[in-house]
Amino acid sequence: METEAFQKIDGGITIPKGFLAGGIYCGIRKTKKDIALIYSEKPAFAACVFTKNKVIAAPLIVDQLQLQKSKFISAIVVNSGNANACTGEKGIQDAWTMVNVTAETLRIPSEQVLVASTGVIGQYLPMEKITAGIKELSKKLSKEGGADAAEAIMTTDLIKKEIAVKVNLNSGVATIGGIAKGSGMIAPNMATMLAFITTDACINVAALEKALKMATDRSFNCITVDGDTSTNDMVAVLANGLAGNNEIIEGTKDFEIFYNALEFVMIALAKLIVRDGEGATKFIEIFVTGAKSELEAKQAARAVANSNLVKTAIHGADANWGRVIAAVGYSGIEFDPAKVCISFNDVPVLKQNYQIVIDEEKAKQALLEKDISILIELNQGSAQAKFWTCDLSKEYVSINASYRS
Repeated sequence: METEAFQKIDGGITIPKGFLAGGIYCGIRKTKKDIALIYSEKPAFAACVFTKNKVIAAPLIVDQLQLQKSKFISAIVVNSGNANACTGEKGIQDAWTMVNVTAETLRIPSEQVLVASTGVIGQYLPMEKITAGIKELSKKLSKEGGADAAEAIMTTDLIKKEIAVKVNLNSGVATIGGIAKGSGMIAPNMATMLAFITTDACINVAALEKALKMATDRSFNCITVDGDTSTNDMVAVLANGLAGNNEIIEGTKDFEIFYNALEFVMIALAKLIVRDGEGATKFIEIFVTGAKSELEAKQAARAVANSNLVKTAIHGADANWGRVIAAVGYSGIEFDPAKVCISFNDVPVLKQNYQIVIDEEKAKQALLEKDISILIELNQGSAQAKFWTCDLSKEYVSINASYRS
């Protein structure tokens, strides 16, 4: 939540000083905006986290090579409607073409460009349209273009996902902005999601990488819609230092402040992805307490969040606590089932020693709400963790039965 150290403000990726963006339609999709560009007027330190899927899309292969060449990035070009995944050598060459055209158009070194794609797997990019789109878009970059970029990276998303915060560091004021896309094929270890975060904070690159990894583990790696991890997932953060604060290094108070603000931004974007889950009608928070370690708490919460039986029960407002405790049981953690307590939206349904205390009518009414909290008290230790998911509806099946058509 917000603190005195940082506050949420209006806007997204162009709120930090020195960042411009834009998004237009170039013809990849039928009608919607489908290409976005993010640009830093000063080369920025970059840190990225990529999917752990063994099938990696061409843009991510290119980006990993780019980050080996340079820690500075000036631009990110993104297309939607086509994932450029499972496209072999041609796909990789097409990703390099996007990099090179962007570099030439913006007159920046090619090693300072990252590329991302999202959409249908196994189709070649329409490169003539994309090349023309990049050239046109480069002329339309602006401080007002962040919302257009957020719209251009969407696929089955129904809402734009953007956020910005002001950060009160000890040595000055900085800002962080972010956009994301994601609605289906969402699971821990990244999902079919993209997130791009900008900041004008001056921060050491090692500290930036550490902050991004920690915040990813507590945000985008703590959400699931359907348990599927995609081929194109990435989170990238760019820090151009234009806020003029003293350089942030790990182990300082300013690092703690910056990290907490970054985590806030990333959790907010992660929750927006879950709320926009394909066919979702309910937002679900799984809160596991009393675990032996945070790792075990997260492991248990993940199992419950990924359970289709739990998700369908919540969709039907059925307080089926048996499905919850069963999911904890197969999560792989060591615990005493007799010590477990479970509640739905503060309505107790199970207490220790298998005391079934459910009031069916109260539980039903609680689960008719749009926001659902499942509290699982393990009573084994002091660690805790949260996971976020959504219900699983008939609409999810309908959306994914016709995704390519």
